[in-house]
Amino acid sequence: MRIVILSRDPHLYSTIRLVEAGKKRGHEILVLDHLQCVLVIEKDNPRIFYKDKEVKEVNAVIPRIGASVTFYGAAVLRQFEMMKIFTAVESQALIRARDKLKSLQLLSRSGIGMPKTVFASSTKNVDNLIAQVGGVPMIIKLLEGTQGVGVILAETYPSAKSVIEAFLDAKVNLLAQEFIPETKGADIRAFVVDGHVIGAMKRQGKEKDFRSNLHRGGSATAIKLSAEEKTTAIRSAKKLKLGIAGVDMLQSNRGPLVIEVNSSPGLKGIESATGINIAGKIIEYVERKCKTG
Repeated sequence: MRIVILSRDPHLYSTIRLVEAGKKRGHEILVLDHLQCVLVIEKDNPRIFYKDKEVKEVNAVIPRIGASVTFYGAAVLRQFEMMKIFTAVESQALIRARDKLKSLQLLSRSGIGMPKTVFASSTKNVDNLIAQVGGVPMIIKLLEGTQGVGVILAETYPSAKSVIEAFLDAKVNLLAQEFIPETKGADIRAFVVDGHVIGAMKRQGKEKDFRSNLHRGGSATAIKLSAEEKTTAIRSAKKLKLGIAGVDMLQSNRGPLVIEVNSSPGLKGIESATGINIAGKIIEYVERKCKTG
C-alpha cells in the first residue's frame, strides 16, 4: 500500500516509528507536511498538490496533526476523504476531540465518568462557578491548552477567583474542574486503536507538579487496567468516533474519570513504558480497514 503520514516534522519520534513500522510491513510511506498541501476543490474532482506535484495513488492516511493547526489539518484530511481515501482519524472526529468543551459534553451525555466541570463566560458568575466544582483546591484549564500548558492548580479561594476573573476579562475561554486529591499528581493513558486498548501507562508528575504530562518532566510506567478503566477508554474513543485515541483518566475513589481524549497521541511515552510496538498496531489497523473498505 501507499500510506501518507501527515506530519510537520519527519524527525519526530512518532513519525519516525510509523515510517519504520510501515516500511517493515512492505508499504510505501510518504511523509507530507499538511501545511504545505494545496487543496483543489472542484466538482467531482477533488485533488491535493504537494510541492507542485499532485498526490496520487494513496491508499490510506495517518494524521499527526498538532492542535495549533487543527483547522488546516482537518481540511487536508477532509480532502483525502473526498478522494475516497481511508483516514486513520476522520476529519470530523479530529475536530470533535480538539473541542475540549464539546467532547466533555458528549462523553457526559453517554454516562462516562469525569471530574465535575464548569464553563462560564461572565465574571459575574465566578463565585457560583467555584462553588459548583466543590470549592478549592480546583483546576483551571484553558480550552486551547495542550501538553499541560494552560493548566493551573488554584489552591486558595482568592487565587482561584483572581485567575478566573483575569482570564474571563481577557475573553479567554476556560474550564473549571474539581480537584481529585487521591490521584496525587498521577493519571493513566489508555491507547485505543480500532476499538481495543493496546497499551496503557500510568504517568506521574514530577515533584511539586500536579501535572503528569511527560513533556513537563513526568515519568511513565506500564499499567494493567481494570475492566472498568478499559471499558471507559473504549467507550470514550467510540463516542468521539476516533479510530486512534489516547484516553487520559484519573483513578478516583468513584472509578475512572476521563479528563481528555487525544486524537493524535504521542507514541514515545507509551512505547517506552510498555515495550509494545504501538506503531505496528496502527499500521495493522490501517491494513485491516483498507482490506475491508
